[in-house]
Amino acid sequence: MNAAKALCALLAAMTFAPGAAVATPRVMSLDSCADQYVLALAPRETIVGLSHRAVSKDSYMRERALGLPLRRATFESLVAARPDVVVRLWGGDARLSKALERKTIATVALDDAADFDGVRVNIRKVAAALDRRPEGEALIARMDAQLARSAGAGRGRAALYLTPGGYTAGSGTLIDAMLKAAGYDNANTAQYFAPVSLERMVMQPPAAVVLGLFDTVRAGADRWGPGRHAAMRKAIETRTVASLPASVVGCGAWFAADGSEALAKAAAR
Repeated sequence: MNAAKALCALLAAMTFAPGAAVATPRVMSLDSCADQYVLALAPRETIVGLSHRAVSKDSYMRERALGLPLRRATFESLVAARPDVVVRLWGGDARLSKALERKTIATVALDDAADFDGVRVNIRKVAAALDRRPEGEALIARMDAQLARSAGAGRGRAALYLTPGGYTAGSGTLIDAMLKAAGYDNANTAQYFAPVSLERMVMQPPAAVVLGLFDTVRAGADRWGPGRHAAMRKAIETRTVASLPASVVGCGAWFAADGSEALAKAAAR
């Protein structure tokens, strides 16, 4: 049986499955951000596929992912996993994307959350698709409690976010929302993500710096980028208030509130 026939058989089986099967849908996530939402909200026994990044250091829920099936985001993986629900932000090859568009497998398309309201929307999308609304609201309540504890701690102090590749984040990003939730003003007044001028950082360093992703070592710009330059390190060494791990800032999700809380605690010291 070829892959196309196998998928047709899968869909036919799902169409005529008894009602009890629908109550606990089998779920597959296609990329590292989708993994986090699935791992947080789906019963473990219903998870039939995660991306290979689910167990990486930059995966917030990596411990929960251990022992679960890891699959590539391909058409063949979809046939093998037989999910009822697929969760994705960006994952999936062209054939898989077309198959999901044509067929009746429920697909939850996450938004690239730029603020905590966007995170709430994503949580509720996944929770509704998995019939796990109480669990979704509990996750939101946890996030909101962290944000409430963090509010105002920075007292309007300007802080600049910096990655190893020499990039910062401005308005329209969850990093900006995280800084502001902890009571900091964003020293970067531009929108979205942009490179930081090494010369300006050396000549006019900001009052406070928040590092992100410095716990990872990647090839290219991250390894040799401006963020790791000796002059940059000297400029920020006494101004760094916190260094946030990739597992907190690498995906737009509820655990960005961990970052806000870490910044609030740093401000209190």
